[in-house]
Amino acid sequence: MENCPSQQSFDPDALVDRYADQLFRYALAHVHDRSVAEDVVQETFLAALENSAQFKGQSSLQTWLFGILKHKMIDHFRRSWRQAPLADDGEETNRTDTVYTRNPMTFVKERWKFVMRGDPQADFEQKAFWNLLARGLAELNPRAATAFALREIEQLSTKDVCARMQISESNLWVMLHRARRHLRQIFEGSWT
Repeated sequence: MENCPSQQSFDPDALVDRYADQLFRYALAHVHDRSVAEDVVQETFLAALENSAQFKGQSSLQTWLFGILKHKMIDHFRRSWRQAPLADDGEETNRTDTVYTRNPMTFVKERWKFVMRGDPQADFEQKAFWNLLARGLAELNPRAATAFALREIEQLSTKDVCARMQISESNLWVMLHRARRHLRQIFEGSWT
């Protein structure tokens, strides 16, 4: 565990040099937009510097910074969901200015690009699987694709997904049911 720095010894340059890359990679993997990831990391460092007196040293500095980052990302998701308008039929519109309308393949590639591979056949099958999954997610409503990715790929708890997306459990289960049904059709029609 790192020593508890005093407010005077909280060196912004040292914090950025040591933790910026880790925080940025983590944020990018979750928000899927480079500029948004940069913003939440910057907000994280600002919050850490403003609240440096609150760091008690009960955890490592890295753990504390990641905790702040997670809260900043949740704030970002809340703002995004509040700003997303609904279409007349109650479904989300396909806005191009929100993070959630991006191709889910970006998420899949970022999440799994560092998986070690050795068997060419397994590599081929894995690539085919992820391509089918990405195609299926891209065809879904962006919120349903996000819900599925958070719950099934990121393995977040139902409570965490609902909190992050600001939806009820029943709404989440409806989205997941529709996503699974659609993905089942994609895989049954294409997987050999």
